[in-house]
Amino acid sequence: MGVCKALTRSSRKAGAGGGRLYPNRELCYNPDIGPTATLPENSPNRGARSLPHLLVPAHANQDTVFRRPLAILQQAIAERAFPAASVAVTCEGKLVCLKAFGRFTYDEDTPETTTASIFDLASVTKIIATTVMAMVLYERGLLDLEMPLVSLLPEFKSDDRRRQQVTARMLLDHSSGLPAYEKLFLRTTDRDQLISAALAVPLKRDPGSKAEYSDIGFIILGVALERLAEDALDHFCRQEVFGPLGMSHTTFDPPSHWWALIPPTADDRVIRQRIIQGEVQDENASVMEGVAGHAGLFATAEDLSIFAQAMLEGGRPILRPETLALFTRRESSPPGGSHALGWDTPSSPSQSGKYFSARSFGHLGYTGTSLWIDPERHLSISLLTNRTWPDCANQAIKQVRPALHDAVIESLEGTR
Repeated sequence: MGVCKALTRSSRKAGAGGGRLYPNRELCYNPDIGPTATLPENSPNRGARSLPHLLVPAHANQDTVFRRPLAILQQAIAERAFPAASVAVTCEGKLVCLKAFGRFTYDEDTPETTTASIFDLASVTKIIATTVMAMVLYERGLLDLEMPLVSLLPEFKSDDRRRQQVTARMLLDHSSGLPAYEKLFLRTTDRDQLISAALAVPLKRDPGSKAEYSDIGFIILGVALERLAEDALDHFCRQEVFGPLGMSHTTFDPPSHWWALIPPTADDRVIRQRIIQGEVQDENASVMEGVAGHAGLFATAEDLSIFAQAMLEGGRPILRPETLALFTRRESSPPGGSHALGWDTPSSPSQSGKYFSARSFGHLGYTGTSLWIDPERHLSISLLTNRTWPDCANQAIKQVRPALHDAVIESLEGTR
């Protein structure tokens, strides 16, 4: 039996000893903003208003126009860089490419990937959910970027007085002094325990002295934003982001009727002792019930293109252009970093390739996902893969991403 046919909810959520790692989360998004015929009855974003004017489908000639970039993805699958891929390209307000490749795994009896396939976004969650939540709260006057974190999360205090210098801005631009990663899942068993452990992680260096990408910082940021909003991250994003944009196939902790559309990300024989499909690949996010500031979001490439187009429209209708400009501008301090507030910007060399402008912004995801947006070219490229299948050893995505991005722009601009 194929891997995607064999999995059940109980086998995914059960621990090695058969006990449940965490309870099911109920989907609670249902704002009273009017029905729509464009979303399926069983969508968690049912009730959202779609915005077809933002993005016009125009990909009838994609196989001709994007012959070279699409061939790069086909070759990558043939060389086992990843088994499944879905790509979406927007340009000048049009969806000019939407294509899927491969199968869910390298086994021939697993489903073919389609444009309806839903991928684990991993750290792309940081921009689509957490950073946008920060932007919305900033606009509403609830988030002060210079506010000391301890004023909102007194649990962050310790004998280390440097912790009182950490601000919301530092969490967003990865200059808080917190380490990049900690295997908190090895010493915690539920969401509350993991949050407490994250809040107690020692600083690695002085706050503001150096930019170092930090999952721990975004775990804490997600908790801080929930406390500011008095709302859960997943519910807030459904109501304020995914729903208003009509992103009908974007959610944390996907419901069971989505599992057959989700390529697996790992064959975990060490920690969870099961195939990871329909649940977040990141172990820390898994202990957090699939909803975390650093990872946990699932989406289609088309939904990412809808989000990207909203950003190309200056953030409308969910954000003001001034807010988007502030958060996507590269921070000048500390020097040497490439991060804006939540977003990343092109460095040299960059996974965005050699053509994206200095005003571009985007992010990568550990599972092999990425989104890059160039306001100067009115262009976005969304790439979703499950490069972590069956494990995390394969790093070929690092060559595939920039090659794909360059080939897309060369195809659009007629250059080689």
